[in-house]
Amino acid sequence: MSSVNKVILLGNIGKDPEVRETKAGNIVNLVMATSEKYTDKSGQKQENTDWHNLVVFGKLADVVAKYVKKGDKLYVEGSITTRKWEDKEGNTRYNTEIKVRDLTMLGGGEKKPQPALASVDDGDDLPF
Repeated sequence: MSSVNKVILLGNIGKDPEVRETKAGNIVNLVMATSEKYTDKSGQKQENTDWHNLVVFGKLADVVAKYVKKGDKLYVEGSITTRKWEDKEGNTRYNTEIKVRDLTMLGGGEKKPQPALASVDDGDDLPF
């Protein structure tokens, strides 16, 4: 039987992307927050937030580096992976992250200024 490693997340970016330039192209690291709202047994509303480390490669990384910023809402698809490495003291460390394969920008976390609407001063210009 084959296996599946697929992650789907919808959340907000917690800080501006960190871009690293390599010979093979840009690598972008992001942190995404996803939240779950619920009511506890006593009737109090609660919110639980999880933070996810994301990594983006190639042309998609170039797009993320140019257009994504803290607060933006994203829909991402990818796979979960854990890297093993040793720190300077020789301790074994692990880092779990989501390798992003596809994403959709859903809009910013902050309100963007809206263009002003033109006002009509003279009623004679109206077609009715």
